[in-house]
Amino acid sequence: MFGNLFEEEEDEGFASVSSKGKTAKGGGEPPPPRGRSGVCGIRNQGGTCYLNSLLQTLLLTPEFREELFRLGPEELGSLEDKDKPEAKVRVIPLELQRLFSRLLLVDQQSASTADLTDSFGWNSSEGTNQHDVQELNRILFSALEHSLVGTSGSTFIHRLYHGTIVNSIVCKECGNVSQRQEDFLDLTVCVCGVSSLEEALWNMFVEEELFEGNNLYRCARCDRLVTAAKSAKLKKLPPFMTMSLLRFSFDFVKCERYKETGRYCFPLTINLRPFCEQTDGEDWDFTYELFSVIIHKGGCYGGHYHAYIRDIDELGKWEPPEEESKPKTQRKSKEEVKDACEPKLQEDDPLSVLTAVIAQESSKSVLLDQLGQKLMNKIGSSWSKKFRKQYGPIGKFLQSHSDVFMLVSNGTRAALKANPPSPATQPAGPEEPTTNSDPSTVPDALEQQQDANQRPKSEPEQGSHWFDLNDSTVTPIRESDIEKQFQGKESAYMLFYRKTQLLRPSEALNNPQYKVPSHLIQMAQEENFKLQEMREEFEAANNTLELHLHLAPGYRLKNGALQAVGQDSDGFTALTFDRRKTVGELRITIYQKQELWEGDMALTIAKSLPAGLHLYNTLTDDDVSLYGAGICTNTDLFVWNGREVCGATVQAGAEWEPVLLTVVRPFLGEDAEQETETGEDCGKSREGLENGSAGLLREKRGFAGASTLREVKEALGEPTGSLLCQESKGGVGRERGAGEGEGGGSSGWRVFPPGDMQRTLKELSLKDGDAVLVLEPQSFDSSLFSLNGDVVTVTTPSDCRWLLVEFQPQVKGETEEEDEQKRRVKVPASGNMLLCEVKQRAIEELQLQEELSGAQSCLRQVDCTGKLLPPVCEELSVRDAGVRLMTTLTLCPGSSPKASQLFLHFSVGAAPSAGMEMDIIVERTSTVKDCLKAMLDAVGLDGTCWHLRRLDWCEEVGEPLMDEEATLLELKINNGETLVVTEGLLPPKGFLNLSVWLYVDSKSIETDFNHKDSNHADEQMLGVSTTDGADVQSLSLCSGDVTKLPSLGQVEISDEASLEDLKTQLLTLPALQNVCVPTIGFLRLWQLEGRRLTRILRGQQVTLRKLKLSTGTDLCVQHLLREEDLGPKQVLLNIKMGVPGERCYYPPEELVWDASRDSSPRSLCTCLAAHYGLPPESLLLAKHQPEKHIWEEISIWMMQVSKKKKKKKSESLLGAPFHLKDGDTVGIKNVLIDNNRDFSTAEDEQGLQRLREQAEQRRKGGQAAASDGAGTTKPRKPEVSLSISVGQFR
Repeated sequence: MFGNLFEEEEDEGFASVSSKGKTAKGGGEPPPPRGRSGVCGIRNQGGTCYLNSLLQTLLLTPEFREELFRLGPEELGSLEDKDKPEAKVRVIPLELQRLFSRLLLVDQQSASTADLTDSFGWNSSEGTNQHDVQELNRILFSALEHSLVGTSGSTFIHRLYHGTIVNSIVCKECGNVSQRQEDFLDLTVCVCGVSSLEEALWNMFVEEELFEGNNLYRCARCDRLVTAAKSAKLKKLPPFMTMSLLRFSFDFVKCERYKETGRYCFPLTINLRPFCEQTDGEDWDFTYELFSVIIHKGGCYGGHYHAYIRDIDELGKWEPPEEESKPKTQRKSKEEVKDACEPKLQEDDPLSVLTAVIAQESSKSVLLDQLGQKLMNKIGSSWSKKFRKQYGPIGKFLQSHSDVFMLVSNGTRAALKANPPSPATQPAGPEEPTTNSDPSTVPDALEQQQDANQRPKSEPEQGSHWFDLNDSTVTPIRESDIEKQFQGKESAYMLFYRKTQLLRPSEALNNPQYKVPSHLIQMAQEENFKLQEMREEFEAANNTLELHLHLAPGYRLKNGALQAVGQDSDGFTALTFDRRKTVGELRITIYQKQELWEGDMALTIAKSLPAGLHLYNTLTDDDVSLYGAGICTNTDLFVWNGREVCGATVQAGAEWEPVLLTVVRPFLGEDAEQETETGEDCGKSREGLENGSAGLLREKRGFAGASTLREVKEALGEPTGSLLCQESKGGVGRERGAGEGEGGGSSGWRVFPPGDMQRTLKELSLKDGDAVLVLEPQSFDSSLFSLNGDVVTVTTPSDCRWLLVEFQPQVKGETEEEDEQKRRVKVPASGNMLLCEVKQRAIEELQLQEELSGAQSCLRQVDCTGKLLPPVCEELSVRDAGVRLMTTLTLCPGSSPKASQLFLHFSVGAAPSAGMEMDIIVERTSTVKDCLKAMLDAVGLDGTCWHLRRLDWCEEVGEPLMDEEATLLELKINNGETLVVTEGLLPPKGFLNLSVWLYVDSKSIETDFNHKDSNHADEQMLGVSTTDGADVQSLSLCSGDVTKLPSLGQVEISDEASLEDLKTQLLTLPALQNVCVPTIGFLRLWQLEGRRLTRILRGQQVTLRKLKLSTGTDLCVQHLLREEDLGPKQVLLNIKMGVPGERCYYPPEELVWDASRDSSPRSLCTCLAAHYGLPPESLLLAKHQPEKHIWEEISIWMMQVSKKKKKKKSESLLGAPFHLKDGDTVGIKNVLIDNNRDFSTAEDEQGLQRLREQAEQRRKGGQAAASDGAGTTKPRKPEVSLSISVGQFR
């Protein structure tokens, strides 16, 4: 009735136990146990929140539950026989019994209604369709009545819910009365134009409708048209009164449905005597109390149902809501202010409290039905909880203190005798009607209702045991919270009342097994036992650690760290252990495995560092668990005697953590030749120095972090006069002529002062990989080393001081023999030489004076990929410009920037392709606005609707430059950076403008690929409404096909908003008004880049800024049939199994592969084998590259060997060369039945042919043209009627 955009606000938990006690498929984690409330929720199948709310109401209706449990197998049959052809099995009541018993007795957070809905005859898609809960209430009762025909329970629905209305028409002339009876199971009451339930009932059963004027009544006795009066009365009252509120109406002017959201009050206790035909009897015969409210949240085309239900039998554990159970620190300041303004209130004295409540009213009186609420607002507690046990009902208390209080307005209001209200100030109550009917019955009804409230009844102590049952989530609420559902988009939709005279036996309280059949109790116990086993197995698996044991006999101390003896050894022994066990139990286990161990055994946490294995803290408390000791999986434990290793004392602790230093020593040419002969790698010694500086040898050495520099010098065996130098990394201790990275053929080192020789490596902030130069006094006799103050300069030999300059003539139409046409010259250079001199010498040597006459030229460096870098500033020296000697410069046409200028690339509209960007030179102090104007002038554009954006790390259009008055220098825009001139005004600061498209399922397209309206059929299936002429974007699917994405519009949202906020805002788009989304987990968001789905946005609470979304990003919304919350290392793959003997595949399926622990090919193969139920060795895998129309085979045996430990390491599919990501297609071949190992299909061959033709056209200068037609739309998805299939039992 109301579309299918219904949402469940909380997570649905995990799989529950099915009818046979097995866990539902999907994940190894067992269902969690019940929460603190002890009440079981019901999982949403996708759109069954309306069913869940009604089922919870019926479950917590004790009389309904017990009537259902009273029916045994001898009447209902057995579910095991339901497939037998002649068996008469009443499946619906049997499944309802099982569901109720699970909700009562099985220890799980939420139960499944899949078996029940199967008994209704619903298919899988019916669970995602939303319906009206009022309609379901009638259909379900009808289905139960038909299912129970011929049993003792055939009339229990009639007994509990059936009532009768008598409609009377009285002739005003002859007095003839014509009556007609009408049966009901629920009363439909009006909401439009009335403010309360009492007013609606008054209009229905007290007000008379007059037939007069043109609307006369034909009297049977008078036999003519006469004036008459029509009225209705309740003739028979059922034990349970259900009120269905007409919240949804139709606007005939606008021709659309709408929801009444105005305030509509309903009482917790109501007396129906004024509305009945027979008014004889006691008050409790007409008095009802509210025990359930089904609430609808949303509009007339979408929303969500949940229920506020009173736990009559106190089956759950009610606790104050969280905001009330917390310490009241937030209320303290308000109370202090209130106490300062008002006299001290004696909250334990009801007389003082009621007097204060009435006195503070401007009218000096309070309505009786509002007095309890005002008292709660005053003292924070209800009358029933604080005073009722001692003083009785509030009405009796007022009567017993008649010297203080008085009743006015015909007993509807309470006032103080000392200060009675005047007639002028006394407001008229809403109960006083303004009609021509006799209003005397209304005060009488209120008095009788007050008397009924005064009658003692069985009532729980802790806040009346009200709970909010919201699908899987159950939370306690206050009785006063019901008033919040009087109005708004989230408001009451169905009210369930029960007669106050229906008292519960004491043995039913806190007893969920009360009246439950023994066979259902046994079934629940078996399921609880299996659940407990599953949880214990899951806990054991979750608490299993893999420890790496390093035994002391296999190690020796070297270079301040422990090194493994023998290159073939892995260095550790793997041990699997339960983290809940103690350290003492671990020690005993290791003792038992090491039978030859003698003496003490110490277990010390170790860590593998670049220098080797280092020890930290020793586990000394044998009684603490491994979890308490901070031991996690893959922790390294060193097993030793706690004192020494192979006779060497080992220092443990963070302060002794070793540092792996690079020791640099000078060597002569003869030394180099000797090193080469002995097999040492001389080239390795030159790494990290300018131009591969000759004369230096590097060696890795480890030292304890607490060692002093003097101890390091002694360990190196250096003489007393040797100097230790540290490589310069900044401006400290550097001079103009020396330093790292200056490009002048020299490097700088700072000599450690004498005071540093007593400082430790940690104090000197030396870390792994830092270089230390060791120089003997005679080293300065060489021209390579010079000492100036505390700076040692290592100079590059003169034969390495040159720059290679090459020139490429610009000849059009010739692409071959480019290397032969390049002209090169080696120009002698030094670090202090200006680059303009280098260019001038190169032009002279290449004899280009005439060719370049009158034209500007510049020098540009080339990176490792052959791309030209920005021109160098010719005003600077080689060293200052950062140009290294022995490198290549290219002489190119164009201007070179000055020292105060920037050389920038830019493009208009989109990210530039290689070689297509334009260049511009601007001042560093230019503002963004000036830079934009210069770029627009360069391309001949004008106007103010343009702004600049930077490129992100993946060369896509990124964030805009928001501050147009900021300079390029302030924004840290570097030389050679690329900017994009984008059309449109700047978005608001901190807000993103995102384009949203609808995902069209490729499966529906493949099933009917040639159907021209396949896209719209898919939209209709999703309930998405688009308009004619809407924007359409072509999308390349994983299969290589191209489909069209209809535009859903744009959203503007803060970049600090979370992904959950973005999905919630997407649901407000008009085109998504009819999509059934119980929770945001049923929405999948893709990011679109280059007409392809590139990644799924993960993490509901992650902000859009962290997801690196920028304005202009294209998003694609995909509606799911099941909830999804992917982890960071879970990859969504499209898998296709090959058809045996044919060059095609079965339809693709989605598979979530968890690569968090193992991302190797073997892990993926194992996952696929488990999915298809095949042995892993029988599968062949390949990744499809749709843009190239090729398949890249994935070998399960792909391994790489680590040089350090000679240990086989599995290759990760998330890295090179496969780079598996979301949406990739993986093909599978089953070699047991398929001899064809070729993954390519006929479509792949056609695609390859097209690529060859396109390449040929590009080579000839042709351009391929493609045209996409505009799409049409389909109307909103048609509504599906609700029905329940029932067998024949007559």
